[in-house]
Amino acid sequence: MLWAQDPVKVDPTHYKVLVDNPAVRVLKVNMAAGAKSPMHSHPDTLIVPLADAKARFTMPDGKTQDVVLTKEVASYNPAFTHSPANVGTNKVDIILVEFKTAAPGTATVPTGRAGLQQTILVESPRAVAFKTTAAPDFQEPAGTTHDYDQVVIALGEADISLKVEGKAPVTKWHRGDVQFIGRGQKHESQNVGGKPLEYIIVAIR
Repeated sequence: MLWAQDPVKVDPTHYKVLVDNPAVRVLKVNMAAGAKSPMHSHPDTLIVPLADAKARFTMPDGKTQDVVLTKEVASYNPAFTHSPANVGTNKVDIILVEFKTAAPGTATVPTGRAGLQQTILVESPRAVAFKTTAAPDFQEPAGTTHDYDQVVIALGEADISLKVEGKAPVTKWHRGDVQFIGRGQKHESQNVGGKPLEYIIVAIR
């Protein structure tokens, strides 16, 4: 993954790494009203705002673009370079999924899964982002695998047990928590909270 300036290196105050592996790097962006970030670059990226906000992007040629970030409305951007500023009154609170492979994958992403109600937020060459509600009885048995990578983003307090091969189990989720499930990686999950739970799944081709 190559770019002119890495946002984590030039602006570690506002950009934190949540996940970093050969497939993706997932960043948490937290920028107070009035804050700015130096010029930096991103590879192909899927953006998931966790709150409504307004930003202004200054491009390398000096042109600017005002962007309205809408809570839980995902978007996809091909590789780009910019200097962002928070020009609204709310903080910018975003999950960025940066794709690290040279080209998009070819895995088929299903539009429906048992026990999950899914609505497509954005579809791109790299991935599909779904707003997802897990039914109270949702579960995946031990040994479950998928042909695609998944970035799972919690949208609230959630009691879902997730056990991914080679990782410590997760049982308690908070808004903005992120987990990665690799393609072919054995895992099991179960809604243990007894009520529907909302999150976003970024399914990577």
